[in-house]
Amino acid sequence: MEETLTLTDRLKNIRLLLLDVDGVMTDGRIIFDSNGIESKFFNVKDGHGIKMVQRAGIEVGIISGRESQVVVNRAAELAIGIVYQKCLDKLTPYLKILEATGLDHSQVAFVGDDVIDIPVMRRAGFAAAPADAVAEVIPHAHFVTRNRGGWGAVREVCDLLLKEQGVWGEITDRYYK
Repeated sequence: MEETLTLTDRLKNIRLLLLDVDGVMTDGRIIFDSNGIESKFFNVKDGHGIKMVQRAGIEVGIISGRESQVVVNRAAELAIGIVYQKCLDKLTPYLKILEATGLDHSQVAFVGDDVIDIPVMRRAGFAAAPADAVAEVIPHAHFVTRNRGGWGAVREVCDLLLKEQGVWGEITDRYYK
């Protein structure tokens, strides 16, 4: 029988936040112009949430099923050093990340929105899904955001993480001075 943990118990020891891209960091749309150049829409509030989490000492990484230069660019802009793309099996890079970082499942949060994310969601200490995740993902999430993917879902998870770890005031204090 699986141990029932509170949200605070699940979040208090998180040291790594892993994110899917399409449908989590973006709204899931992929735009190609007439020259085949790909574009994605990222939410600046999600980006700021990522930066605040990083300032709190939590590393951030990406595991994406698709491969895109746009993701490389966004990861570089946000100083995200762990980036795995073109992963049809997301569990393999997830386990490689654990091995490389020395972290265990209980120290990892993962945000996913589609069935490809379920294997990682079932193992991560904290799993979240955007409000518009596919229905099959919801039973595997410890938390479902009010916001849709690409529209503040990542920020919601970042804020929750900082608040539950008791560092929200310390991280945001600079904005109130």
